[in-house]
Amino acid sequence: MNGNTVPTDVLIAGGGSVGLMLAVLLRHHGVKTLVVEEKPGLSPHPRATGIGSRSVEILREVGLEQAVNEAAVDLQAGKIKGRTLAEADFAEAAEWRAKSSAEITYTPARIRGTCAQNRLDRVLITRAGDVEFGAALDSFEQDSSGVTATLSDGRVVRARYLVGADGVRSRVRQILGVGVTGPGVMGRETTSILFDADLHPRKPFAMCNIEHPDAPGLLVTVDGKHEWVFLTTLDTDPTPDLLRTAIGDPSIEVKIRSVLKFRGRGQVADRLSVGRVFLVGDAAHAIPPLGAFGLNAGISDAHNLAWKLAHVLRDEAGPELLETYHEERHPVAVMTMSQAYLRFNDPSLHWGKDMAEARRVAGAINAPVVHMGYRYGSTDLPSTEDITLNLDGSPGSRLPHMWVTDGVSTLDLVRSQWCIFTADPEVAADIPVHLVDGWPYGTLLVRPDGFVSRS
Repeated sequence: MNGNTVPTDVLIAGGGSVGLMLAVLLRHHGVKTLVVEEKPGLSPHPRATGIGSRSVEILREVGLEQAVNEAAVDLQAGKIKGRTLAEADFAEAAEWRAKSSAEITYTPARIRGTCAQNRLDRVLITRAGDVEFGAALDSFEQDSSGVTATLSDGRVVRARYLVGADGVRSRVRQILGVGVTGPGVMGRETTSILFDADLHPRKPFAMCNIEHPDAPGLLVTVDGKHEWVFLTTLDTDPTPDLLRTAIGDPSIEVKIRSVLKFRGRGQVADRLSVGRVFLVGDAAHAIPPLGAFGLNAGISDAHNLAWKLAHVLRDEAGPELLETYHEERHPVAVMTMSQAYLRFNDPSLHWGKDMAEARRVAGAINAPVVHMGYRYGSTDLPSTEDITLNLDGSPGSRLPHMWVTDGVSTLDLVRSQWCIFTADPEVAADIPVHLVDGWPYGTLLVRPDGFVSRS
């Protein structure tokens, strides 16, 4: 190896949320990583704001659940609407939020409200190890023993594996020559305006549909106090007056901090891995922006891939284990993208009340099932509505959650390693065996990512 070549086990191209999460997970498994990101620093723009329960379970596994909860914003209402924020009706959304919280019995993970992506990133980078901003991946070549990558600053990195977490227009995917399949670009261009204003809503809320004809859009909570995002498809310059109209207060002081323009997109890479190179997050799949599926699917990509890379790097498994990354995550990506696309065309499938029959007719799946009620190796599910029926200990499903002691779930006992769950005291093995009183699921072999390998 050239003396100027930087060595690492895994090179991650892209330092957004998924790239940082992958670095956290790999370091959790003892793998040396290097993250390179072309931007000069963490993005100040919130982007996604919904962290799902499965993502919180993964954060819990690496000891970051509490830190993310501290970065989250308390909410009393979910999605509200009004001609302006000042005229919004909170009552119906508050009732929906309370009902949803009461029904969550299938996971130990709790997030107290909403945590915007920029706030999540600030937590992740504390545990992500070596992250270099202002350095993009320019080119790479792979051979039988690794990947040689050239960065935009001329440096060369030699890695055992390369992961592209570099977004919708992934340079890694382009170099691999991997195509994408899906509806592609959809809808009108959206302007996302990050701004500061001292708003005083009657209750904390996640988002508010603004119906004013001069300022139609979606107002989104970032910190619940001063930071907000306004999303609009209105073809006009973003101005403080536009925001004041949406807020419903012509006198309020507004400071615009950042503006991003984007269009929804639905696509899935035809391959999620080629040799020693892998795709995660938006590089692997662009999910239409309704349902909070995109970021969470990317975090689950990282979780699936991390333990497999660790096992192969430690010679605890052969390279064929890495082939299962595409086999398992590609069908999930296709399902997730198609479910978000259905919601993009009919938001009531996601936000409407008592929509089970409408979802059945439309071929839509209830959101919790999309997030973690799927099964690796099978598209047949007991229920597309009730996630508890799917988390039944079947192979390919996420291990059922049961409280073992106060504050300790069966998921906590996995501890990122192969293990067995059983109610049979006669079971013995060379891996940890967890004897759980009242365990109704038989004897289960569970993978390091908490999915059932076999029963």
